[in-house]
Amino acid sequence: MDFPNFTEGVFATNSSGNDTLETTKPPPSKILLTLTLSVLAILTTFFNCLVITAIGVTRKLHHPANYLICSLAVTDLLVAVLVMPFSIMYIQKEYWGMGQVVCTIWLSVDITCCTCSILHLAAIAIDRYRAITDAVEYSRKRTGARAGAMVAVVWLLSILISLPPLIWRHYSGDAEQVDQCIMMHHHIAFTLYSTLGAFYIPLMLILILYYKIYRAAQTLYMRREASRASRHSCMTNGSMIPSYPAGEGDDDGGPRSPVPISPPEKSVSEPSNEEPPRERVRASVKAFRSKTRRHESRSESRRSQFYQGPRISGSRERKAASTLGLIIGAFVICWLPFFVKEVIVNTCDACSTSMEMADFLTWLGYINSLINPLIYTIFNEDFKKAFQRLVRCSHYL
Repeated sequence: MDFPNFTEGVFATNSSGNDTLETTKPPPSKILLTLTLSVLAILTTFFNCLVITAIGVTRKLHHPANYLICSLAVTDLLVAVLVMPFSIMYIQKEYWGMGQVVCTIWLSVDITCCTCSILHLAAIAIDRYRAITDAVEYSRKRTGARAGAMVAVVWLLSILISLPPLIWRHYSGDAEQVDQCIMMHHHIAFTLYSTLGAFYIPLMLILILYYKIYRAAQTLYMRREASRASRHSCMTNGSMIPSYPAGEGDDDGGPRSPVPISPPEKSVSEPSNEEPPRERVRASVKAFRSKTRRHESRSESRRSQFYQGPRISGSRERKAASTLGLIIGAFVICWLPFFVKEVIVNTCDACSTSMEMADFLTWLGYINSLINPLIYTIFNEDFKKAFQRLVRCSHYL
């Protein structure tokens, strides 16, 4: 993200365009770096196009929550198509040779799209928080028009955050640097305005909301476990215990043990005037024992299903926690180092970073546009099936 002075010193060089022309062949390390960055740009384009296409052609994915993910994919696609290629050429040549008009357009798209991508993550967190904490009421309000309004607000905020530094660059004389395409902070207010609006405020919002989402999910799981325990108690007092015909219980009317005291065995030991054949007695014993085993197996099966509940709930809770951790972790790892560097460099006159480090931190932020379409869809079964159909080219509407 080429935020105000985000690439200060990144592409700046003392060499002029004529000095660069003398280098006929770039070093192998420069070629490898260019190829690596190009692969990242291609992958970012592919995965975001896959998400957009999947939502567009799959009716099951036509849901307001997925409209936000689609808008995020469009924003990240713009980063991959309009921002990354120019950055690759800038790094490869080590000077800006496309004119200041193109430079201004590139900086505008860079700052706006990267800011918009970050704000989309905050909007998705707000949508998920409302969906899990106020499910019934929010389900009525969660319409396509509402999702469109959220997208419009996100883009408007992104423009408001990126526009003032661009206007200041035009009047401050930074645009007169022919061989560079950078934005410099001339006042600490611009640093705070840009970094707070584009990253630190959305970061705090995302952390708070996803923490509340996790706590709400825990409460929901506990309520479901309590409900399951209540149903199990009712089943145990009712149909879970094998019932026997009247007269087979104890004399006091209490519950009878399911272990059989078989009348046929008694008839074998005591003589009778009309003793049934031995085969018929054995068949009666086997039938009675088989019936008892069936009752016991059903009881054990239902008990095992009940006791399996907490394990299932625990696994779901761990999965939800790992998903939220992945979303937050990817966002923080990609963008936090970059914005920490911006605050330090632009508030400390004696602090600076090397060109290689600045390049690395800038592209680490760009990589977030590659990760977003993966982590926001890979845990959704509907998206998985849609991706499989698209990859196999067998899904037509």
